Order: sequence, then C-alpha cells, then structure tokens
Amino acid sequence: MQLQAIITFFENEYPLNLQEDYDNSGLQIGDKNAELKGILLSLDCTEKVVLEAIENNCNLIVCHHPLLFKGLKQIGNATYVERVVRLCIKHDVAVYAIHTNLDNHAEGVNHEICKRIGLINTKIISPTHQPLYKLAVYSPLTNLKELDAAIFNAGGGGIGNYTECHFRQEGIGTFKPGPLAQPTSGEIGIRSEGPEIKVEYLVEGQHLNRVINAMKKAHTYEEVAHDIILLKNQITSTGAGQIGELTTPCEEGEFLNRLKKLFHCEGIRHTEILNKSIKKVAVCGGAGSFLTKDAIRLGADCYITSDIKYHEFFDAEAKLLLIDIGHYESEQYTSHLLLEKLKENFTNFAIRLSEINTNPINYL
Repeated sequence: MQLQAIITFFENEYPLNLQEDYDNSGLQIGDKNAELKGILLSLDCTEKVVLEAIENNCNLIVCHHPLLFKGLKQIGNATYVERVVRLCIKHDVAVYAIHTNLDNHAEGVNHEICKRIGLINTKIISPTHQPLYKLAVYSPLTNLKELDAAIFNAGGGGIGNYTECHFRQEGIGTFKPGPLAQPTSGEIGIRSEGPEIKVEYLVEGQHLNRVINAMKKAHTYEEVAHDIILLKNQITSTGAGQIGELTTPCEEGEFLNRLKKLFHCEGIRHTEILNKSIKKVAVCGGAGSFLTKDAIRLGADCYITSDIKYHEFFDAEAKLLLIDIGHYESEQYTSHLLLEKLKENFTNFAIRLSEINTNPINYL
C-alpha cells in the first residue's frame, strides 16, 4: 500500500480545511508514492519516536502535533526539529500530522475526552460554521440505489441527527451523443429522451470532494449532470471544544480524583472548590483557555483543558470549576482514536502505538 492511500483516507475523514489558519497539518516529510511497511502513532514526533519507528520497521509516523510549524532555514543539529528531519530523511521515514483538523472534528480529540469521562448529550462549544452545499444529480431510475449508497457512504445526505436523507423528483431527460461519445444508451448523432430522476442531497463542505468523487464513480453516465449550490444555511457539527453531561452528578473532589486517574495526571491545577455537584462538563484538549467564557455561558459546572496562565484562572469568576490537567494528559488518547479508525479501514496492515512518553514536562 502506498502512503497516498493513508493520506487520502485521513484527509477524507479529517479534511485539512478544518484546521486553523496558523496550523500546518498534513504530510510534513515523505514521498506520497512510497510503499508503506508499517505505521507508528504518536502524540509528538521526537528523535526517540523516530528511532522507535525504525526499530519496528515503520516508515510512517502519524502524530497529532506537527513537527514543522515554521520554515527551517537550515537542517543541522541545532534543534530537535532539525535532527528529526535529518533522521527521517536518512531512513526514509515519512511524517504526517493531524492537528487542529482533528481538534475541530466532531469525533476528534474532544469527542475522545468526552467518551473517556463518560459524557452524554455532547455538542460543540464554539462551532466553526462550515459551508453547506446542496448537490442535485440526474440519474436513470435503475442507478438510484447504487448512487444513494455511494453518496451516503461518502458523507452526503446528513442533516442534524439524521442520515441517508434525499429529495427526489422524476422527469424526462434529453440528450444527443456527439461523435466521440460512448453513451450508456441512445445512438451517436441522434437526440434521445428517457425517464430520469433528480436527487438532491445536503453535503457539508468538509465532505464535498469525497461525495463528488463517489457520485461520479457510482454513476452510469459518461457525463454526470449535476449542480452544486452553496447555501446560506449553516451547520454546527465542527468546531472547538465539546460540552456534555455526566449520567450521575459527582462531588467536585471525587470528580477531580477521577480525572487524575483517567488521565494519569501527576498533578491537577484548578480554581477554588465551589461546593456544588458536577453534572455539566465542558472540555477542550490542549490549550483551551479561550473557551472559558463560552463554557460559563453554556452553563458548565466545570471546564477541563490545559495550559491555563495565572491570570486566566481569574476568568472562572467562581462560576465554574476551571481545571488544568496538562497538555499531554488531555491529548494522550489521540493516538488511540487514530489507531481505532485505521484498524477499521486497514485490517491487514501493521499499525502500532508508540511506547514513548513524549511529555516534556516532569514533576518533582
């Protein structure tokens, strides 16, 4: 299997247009046409991780945090980034990063945190308002079942909590094949007509390219007549942070101890105990202090994130319990999420989790 197959899979599942402007997700090092031997998943790409990949015959490292954020003016030994780049090139190890496009995905980093805490009724805290399109395609009746399945499987036809939705209308289509045409029906140079069906689907911007490709592949016509219309409707299925509810309310001290065990925290920083039970919980993996006011606005009893600065703790204003569990700790299960996704789709391929703890922070 070539590296391009993994790239295509990831960028269909977690489109690069979901990443923030400052980010640099995607292929960082490597040849898209290289044959893959094995994949190593890690939160970060460090020298130890690259050596682990080489030792285990893995020539692709998939990491959450991009190795390359800024342009390199030299590739020497001065920084760990330079050394990692040299080591990867020397041993033909590719590096692919899935960062804020995974953070903003509805089933990404924050969904994984919610799942491990046991939250239900989850929703996005700060939606990104991705574009929404209406796809209308014209097809013979006999092709509808295959076309429907292809578009649904590619991510089209969803609205809110509903999937496999379309609107259809029957009519008559006309066509005249040119000299170079290879028509499914009809004859060259003769105008024909026949029964057709117009089928309309809602498609989120992040799925549009995948849906169009699937539609063309499943369609029987040589030239697929279709319309793509940008709608003013907005969707809220992607964005920063998530909020949900515990099935059973929990006392604050008990909840903090539960978090410490779940995320293997050496220590947890938090604001003052408010002596109220925890029911509604907001989360954001990585540095998420920018969502504190949103968590308050949505009525969260606590907000779990990391990298909170001293003055940012004051933003809680005794309205919720603000909890910093650590950057690495909050995102450590990202690799498990990607492992599960890859194994569902590439069942006969060597994929492994890194055993290297890349957390640069230690506690006395």
